[in-house]
Amino acid sequence: MVRGLRGASTCDVNTMKEITEVTQELLLAMLKQNGVGHDDVVSVLFTTTPDLNASFPATAARGIGFGDVPLLCASEIDVPGAMPLTVRVLIHAYTTRPRDELRHVYLRNAPPLRDDLPD
Repeated sequence: MVRGLRGASTCDVNTMKEITEVTQELLLAMLKQNGVGHDDVVSVLFTTTPDLNASFPATAARGIGFGDVPLLCASEIDVPGAMPLTVRVLIHAYTTRPRDELRHVYLRNAPPLRDDLPD
């Protein structure tokens, strides 16, 4: 069945290098922690906060082999006081794991975005 895996991470600066590093680190962690292989990935949606515009996260994903996966980038809603410099990801993937066994991944400064999730 297809399930959604969520994740987020933060950048220190708005540069292509930083967005690439953060995005790749996050994607690889999300796949590893959920036992999802590349062929299981259906599509990936990325959002970035409006202050991250130096590069597309999808470009970073293609750099680690996601060139054959449908990828889409969008801008996150500009909510006053929201965490800045944030990349968010939603992976749609085939998995046999029940929903309550999925591991949503929040790296760097992003864990407070979902403090209701187990470690």
